[in-house]
Amino acid sequence: MNALVESLRLWFAPARIRDEGDTPDYRFSLANERTFLAWLRTALALIGGGFAVDQFLPDLRWGVRVGLAVALLAAGVLCALRAVNHWVRCERAMRRGDDLPVSRFPTVLSLAVGLVAVAMVVVVVCGWAG
Repeated sequence: MNALVESLRLWFAPARIRDEGDTPDYRFSLANERTFLAWLRTALALIGGGFAVDQFLPDLRWGVRVGLAVALLAAGVLCALRAVNHWVRCERAMRRGDDLPVSRFPTVLSLAVGLVAVAMVVVVVCGWAG
């Protein structure tokens, strides 16, 4: 629990990360930041997709439309939160000289997006209008 609290503190006070280990080559920190920004772009795309499903597919049954929209919005929120968590974990590992952390999140996110895509294909093929 203490590690979780410390990690959350670093989300809001990233300058404190300098207290750990040695400063890595700046290129690695910048690459870590670019990865963080890529995750945020993915999160924004998922959130935009959720709003698009809700706003631009009014003929879908309410439950189907809301289910797809909420799934995309939730994936976007999780992706944004995971982005900052991953950035902190990688930055700490680089400063400490540890291996970079591994994560199942990319697989989980890919499966979630794939399931939503399959559901949308079914909706388009079956034409589930309200």
